Amino acid sequence: MAKVTIEDGYRPSEDEPFMNERQREYFRRKLLSWKSEILREAQDTLSALQSENENHPDLADRASSETDRSIELRARDRQRKLTSKIDAALARLEDGSYGFCEETGEPISLKRLDARPIATLSLEAQERHERRERVYRDD
Repeated sequence: MAKVTIEDGYRPSEDEPFMNERQREYFRRKLLSWKSEILREAQDTLSALQSENENHPDLADRASSETDRSIELRARDRQRKLTSKIDAALARLEDGSYGFCEETGEPISLKRLDARPIATLSLEAQERHERRERVYRDD
């Protein structure tokens, strides 16, 4: 298969066929770049946690440090879950299902995919899903 070239500044457009090779390559690169950034941040966090000296004689300083560490680790856990979603999106790109709503099978808008490349539902389906969640949560 020939390698698709994407020129700088390319943005997917409604004027071209949905999920053509250029669009798939655009989203593949966007997802890989995002994942790489997350992994780099995780490595920075790990390095900082390993090098941090936890010898705080003051109880308040120790508590503050532990709170900061806890917040950072929770954020990293969310990032870890996000990398799983990125991997799932990359797999959908490979199998041809990327960009299509899991609920309706309709194309997800390019604007939504550009803003949230891991989206699996169209905006309408996502809104329905969130409304159902609110109804059940209020019970």
